Amino acid sequence: MHGKLDFIKSKIIWQPDEHLQRLAAIWKFQHKKVVFTNGCFDILHHGHIEYLAKAAGHGDYLVVGLNSDASVRIIKGPGRPILDQETRAMILASMHFIHRVVLFEQDTPYELIKLIKPDVLIKGGDYKPSEIVGADIVKANGGKVITIEFIKGFSTTSIIEKLRKKEG
Repeated sequence: MHGKLDFIKSKIIWQPDEHLQRLAAIWKFQHKKVVFTNGCFDILHHGHIEYLAKAAGHGDYLVVGLNSDASVRIIKGPGRPILDQETRAMILASMHFIHRVVLFEQDTPYELIKLIKPDVLIKGGDYKPSEIVGADIVKANGGKVITIEFIKGFSTTSIIEKLRKKEG
């Protein structure tokens, strides 16, 4: 009865560990390309969905590093995230093209990238390749670092501002 919900929950990894490392190694052994991206993904919107779908198109398995609530507060400031980490993880895991969602507590996903060693590392077009955390690891292992342009007019911050204006 709960098969689909259980499947979604099984795609979420709350603590990155050796199991995730082994899983990525198995995928690579099977000659599958592992793609990694990360973010806060607070209030998922059209821009996020296009970005993630495009990221998934660069390989066989998409792993999304998700900033924990504490990590989002450090990056975005007080009042964020709007949606808690469990909700954000469930929404992302429900997308068929995302194979794993992995929460991380740090400011950056560097340790997570070191653990997975993805074949492709993807970030938004607002990053210069030289600024992308973990690019050194991916390149040292023969992988690629790719930036994907954002779709103009979509941002969580603008959605929050629009909602605040409607309240006022």
